[in-house]
Amino acid sequence: MSILNIKNIHLSIEDKSILKGVSLNVNPGEVHAIMGPNGSGKSTLSYILSGKEGYELSSGNIYFDNNDLLELSANERSNQGLFLAFQYPVELPGVSSMNFLREAVNVRRKFLGKKELNHLEFVKEARRLASSMFIKDEMLKRSVNVGFSGGEKKRFEILQMMLLEPKLAILDETDSGLDVDALKIVSNGVNNYKGKDNAVIVITHYQRLLDYIVPDYVHILADGVIKKSGGPELAKIIEKNGYAGIVDAA
Repeated sequence: MSILNIKNIHLSIEDKSILKGVSLNVNPGEVHAIMGPNGSGKSTLSYILSGKEGYELSSGNIYFDNNDLLELSANERSNQGLFLAFQYPVELPGVSSMNFLREAVNVRRKFLGKKELNHLEFVKEARRLASSMFIKDEMLKRSVNVGFSGGEKKRFEILQMMLLEPKLAILDETDSGLDVDALKIVSNGVNNYKGKDNAVIVITHYQRLLDYIVPDYVHILADGVIKKSGGPELAKIIEKNGYAGIVDAA
């Protein structure tokens, strides 16, 4: 049974057609990379999946873990196990990072019928995982993403993912703005999370992220449709030759 099944979706914004018939099937244990030139619809696809307002389909269907995704609110999608790491993580002044993480984890645990973690239980687990992401205690005491560097924000998002244990993690240009060391840390976090019961969608422009998070499938999205799909070697061809040859041929 697939975790995500996208069937021929179309979306227009202000009479401009953005997605023109995208279909994609993601099974447990798989990593899918979505690449494409600017304006091809990559981030739009992530917004649709996460339930962002203003991104309603004109036609098509999406099923997540055998549920009609379009019938679920953004909150319900998160509880069901869908996670989105933003290209530009938002700051939440006045909201403690540790309190934010604990509340998010316990809401999902309650939804799944699991026992909620008390303060000490949660702090112990959060610190353990934070250490693997090179996140210091001092950072967890600050407001969410406030005063964080670009790399710290991305590491904090992967910490959220590790704590929430989603069924599907969507990484929207998570490599944007990362230096080599931060890229390795973030990639290690993703690789430690992925397993036979979950799946990852990586949205990226560059091969360098896929050197660390190796995809099973690579899809080239351009002009609102998937022009070509293949294995990891497809990303290397794009890195060498650009998108033009593949897009024009398609």
